[in-house]
Amino acid sequence: GINAEYGKQWYQRRVRGVIVLLQAIYFPGSLAEDPEYSYVVPFDKTLSDFPDVHMPKCGSEIKQVDVSKVTKPNQIRLSYTGDPYEMAITWTTNGVTNHEKVVYGVLENDLNYTANSISHQYKWHWDQDLAKWLYISGFIHEALMINLVPGMQHFYQIESNNVKSPVYSFIASPKVGAKTPLSFLHTADVGTFPTSVLVTATMIKRLETKKTFNGILHCGDISYANKYKKKKPHRAAQHVWDTWGMIAQPISSRMAYIVTPGNHEVDEYDSTMENGTIYSKRFILPGNEHYYTFSMGMVTFVSVSTDEDIDPQSDQGVWLDRTLAKVDRSVTPWLVIFQHRPIYNSNLNHGNWSGESNYTYDDHWDKMPTYEGWPDDFEALILKYDVDFVLAGHVHHYERTWPVRNRNEVTKSYNDVKSPVHITCGHGGKTLYRIVWGSEEKNTYNEHVPEFSAARDNENWGHCEIEFLDATRAKHSMYLMEQPDAPKEEVIITKKRSRAERLSPRTLLLVLALLIRYF
Repeated sequence: GINAEYGKQWYQRRVRGVIVLLQAIYFPGSLAEDPEYSYVVPFDKTLSDFPDVHMPKCGSEIKQVDVSKVTKPNQIRLSYTGDPYEMAITWTTNGVTNHEKVVYGVLENDLNYTANSISHQYKWHWDQDLAKWLYISGFIHEALMINLVPGMQHFYQIESNNVKSPVYSFIASPKVGAKTPLSFLHTADVGTFPTSVLVTATMIKRLETKKTFNGILHCGDISYANKYKKKKPHRAAQHVWDTWGMIAQPISSRMAYIVTPGNHEVDEYDSTMENGTIYSKRFILPGNEHYYTFSMGMVTFVSVSTDEDIDPQSDQGVWLDRTLAKVDRSVTPWLVIFQHRPIYNSNLNHGNWSGESNYTYDDHWDKMPTYEGWPDDFEALILKYDVDFVLAGHVHHYERTWPVRNRNEVTKSYNDVKSPVHITCGHGGKTLYRIVWGSEEKNTYNEHVPEFSAARDNENWGHCEIEFLDATRAKHSMYLMEQPDAPKEEVIITKKRSRAERLSPRTLLLVLALLIRYF
C-alpha cells in the first residue's frame, strides 16, 4: 500500500542520511558559509521591470541562487504522505549538524512536538576535463511531522545548520470522507523565468486574500533545469532546481506541494539525462512518486505519468484500473486525475497526447519510444470509473473543455455533469504557445474551435484554482498574472448521482448477496 511503499522510501532515505551525518561530523566544512551572500527572489518586481519579456516569450531566467552559500533553511517544501495525521517536509542548507529538526504544534507559542530529520546530498556529472563535479547539492533534509490534528492549523519552525527559520503554518489535511470544502492551486510548466516569478507572486497574493488553500497541484515541467539559458546541454543545470525551490517557497512552506512528473523531469531527452532521478531526490510523495493516489476530505486524487505506458498490460495501466476500482464514491464523491500531457488540446503545438513525441531530435539522441495506451486505453478507464476532472499542463496555454468523452460526445453544460472535464493549466511561466513552431506568425489556434473546447487562452500567463464546495458542486477559476483580485473566468460544475452510484462497492456487494439469497 501507500504507507508501506512510503515507509520503504523513508527507510532508504534514513540510511543515506546516516552516512551524510557521519560525513558532516568527521569531515565538516564541505560547504563553507559566506556571510556576505544573500539571495532574494524578485517578487517585488512587475512586468515592466523585465524588458526581455515580450508576448509570448518568457525572457531569460532570473539570477540563479548559489546554494553552497546559503546557510539558513531554504527551499522549504511541505509534502502530503496520504495520511491526514502526517505532513512531510524538506528543506536545504549548505551544512549539516547532528541536530537537524523541525518543531511544531497547534499553538504558535507552544511548538511542543519535534521531528528529527534525515539528510542527504547528491553530486551531478563528473567533468573529466575539469576533474571535478559540475554540481554538488546542498544538504537536503527530510522530516516527518506526525500526530497532527486533521483539518486544523499547525505551526512549525525549522532548526537546522545552527539556524532557526521563521515560524510558518499550514492546515493539516481533513480526514478522508470529511465533507468540508477543499481548495487547491493548480499550475504547470513554471521554471525560473521572470514570468514564473510574477505568476507565483500572483498566487502569493491570492494566499493573502484566501487563507484556506489545502495544497497546490503542479502538473509537471517544474524547473526546466535542462534548458538553462535556452540551451539543451548534455547534462541538466542543477542549480536551476535550487532557484525554483526558492521561488516556490512562499507557497510550498504553507501547504502541501503535490507534483506529478513531466517530460522535462523523466523523459531521457527532455530531462537531458535526469531520467526522473533528480525528481525523486527532491520530492517526497506517496507510492512510487510517478503514479500514486491519496484521498483528502471528499476528494480522491490520482497522479499518472504520461511518459510511461498505460495500456492494460502495463504496470501503470494495471495499477490505475485497480486503483480507480477501489475508490468508494460514497466516501470521496469527487475523483480527480492529474497528469502532465493532456489528451484533449486544441493548440496546434503538441496536439493531443498519443504516446508519441513530435520533436525533432539531435543526432546524438535516440528517438524516444512510443508509450502505449494513450489516449484510448486511458480514456476508457476514466470513463469506466466516472472521473470528474483531468488536470494537465505541457501545452503552454490555458484550456478548459466541456464535459467530453470519445472525442466527439460533448455536453455544453456544467449542470449534472456525466463526463470528465479536462483542464490544461500550462501557462505557469514558460514561453506561451501562441505561434506555431517553425512559423513566424501563424497562430496556434485555428479559426475553427473544436466542439470540446469551452475556453482557451494562449496570450496570458496565469494560474488556476479548483474548489470542492460540497459533494455535488465544484468551482474552477483562472487568474491572470498580476491580476489577483478577480478571476478572468470562473465556472461552477455540478453533478448528480443515482443511488447505485452513491453506494460503495462493499454496499453493492451486500445488496447483491441479499437479492440472491431472497430471490
